[in-house]
Amino acid sequence: MKEAYKLDKAAFQLDGKMPLRQAIPLGLQHVLAMFVGNLTPLLIITGACGIAGGEFAELQLSLLQNAMLIAGIVTLVQLFSIGPVGGNVPIIMGTSSGFIGVFNSVAATMGGGVLAYGAIMGASIIGGLFEAVLGFFLKPLRKFFPAVVTGTVVMSIGLSLISVGINSFGGGNNAKDFGSMENLLLALFVLVMILFFKHGTKGFTSSSSILLGIICGYIAAFIMGLVLPTTGVTADGVEYTKAWVLNWQKVADAAWFEIPRFMPVKPVFDLRAILPVLIMFIVTAVETVGDISGVMEGGLGREATDKELSGGVICDGVGSSFAALFGVLPNTSFSQNVGLVAMTKVVNRFALATGAIFLVLCGLCPKLGALVSIMPQSVLGGAAVMMFSSIVISGIQLITKEPLTGRNLSIIAVALGVGYGMGANAGILAQAPRAIQLIFGGSGIVPAAMVAILLNILLPGRKKAESETVKEEAKEKAAQ
Repeated sequence: MKEAYKLDKAAFQLDGKMPLRQAIPLGLQHVLAMFVGNLTPLLIITGACGIAGGEFAELQLSLLQNAMLIAGIVTLVQLFSIGPVGGNVPIIMGTSSGFIGVFNSVAATMGGGVLAYGAIMGASIIGGLFEAVLGFFLKPLRKFFPAVVTGTVVMSIGLSLISVGINSFGGGNNAKDFGSMENLLLALFVLVMILFFKHGTKGFTSSSSILLGIICGYIAAFIMGLVLPTTGVTADGVEYTKAWVLNWQKVADAAWFEIPRFMPVKPVFDLRAILPVLIMFIVTAVETVGDISGVMEGGLGREATDKELSGGVICDGVGSSFAALFGVLPNTSFSQNVGLVAMTKVVNRFALATGAIFLVLCGLCPKLGALVSIMPQSVLGGAAVMMFSSIVISGIQLITKEPLTGRNLSIIAVALGVGYGMGANAGILAQAPRAIQLIFGGSGIVPAAMVAILLNILLPGRKKAESETVKEEAKEKAAQ
């Protein structure tokens, strides 16, 4: 019996062969961690373009179905690569939320409608190809991304996601019962169960703690629905369904099989959309470098290689262009899953591939997707607060790989203080030009990355730091 629960050592190896009975649950918990985040940007942007319901309801459902299919396919390419496309790294790909601010602006500029969404798709095709070209030239640019820069970017990614996790912990800030005791206690229960499985058990159950915690959350929400009132009334006297209630009707209504639609929205190539989106793809490349650095440091305890970073960024770009052909927003590395790898140390590509295949199946079988999509936000939040904080820890581990000199401390302090602070409090840019608001006001990741890169170039002592890093790497190789 003990052997059944003992996690195969291959789980902690990139290319290890592990049994399917263990690989599937480990891959599935990655899907659960990113499923809602993979669909949310589409819901927001289709809403901003005015194609979220009514006569466009069928189109929106088709786009959501395609989003799951594309995420699975692009993840498989990232895991195993096709030529130079893909870094062979344990990264889950999905619909990026980093573009929401820019796409909202494009929708407003273009006047909304299918035309505006088509312009977003056209800009994504061009921008994705542009990022892929950047990936090919990443090796000569690598000197601008030492551990102090990538570590700061990884930290800012984690910090920006913590507030997202806390919002889910309370039931989702759009929920009418946000912060209710039911939501908070359900999220707390999931968190406690994750800690129990993580530290109270060993082997397979310990590494599957996120999945098991979420399953416990489903069970708890089901029991709550039997013994507690499932509806509430707002101050205006309007009745609503509580956020933690499982909507089984959505699963019953979903089809068993449906063929994805190719190019459901015709791409439109308009400079008003292309120019701001190109800038965001540069930022996305930096974020992907941070994600890959974070996952390799958190999961394998080493820095990412030039080939891994280059292939990863190229996959980001090509995957985004491919996604646009199916009406899906840019597909990039998912920071949520970086936290999951850092927490469990499971880096096996085959295990993650089972999760990617499940996403593909969700794209072909809407009923499977519906089963995951009914997950209460508070259940996800109970897991997210721990996963997202793990990304911050990975950033700290990256930073401390180099000596914390006065120069490095200045880069970290200014990047997080000014850069991240500016992104986290976008109101400070209210009087700035629209372009600056779009680039720096969306999240703390962008300004923190820009400030860290700029300071690393401008502050004296960079060449000395680079030579010391080369010496350290030489010593490590000699020791091996």
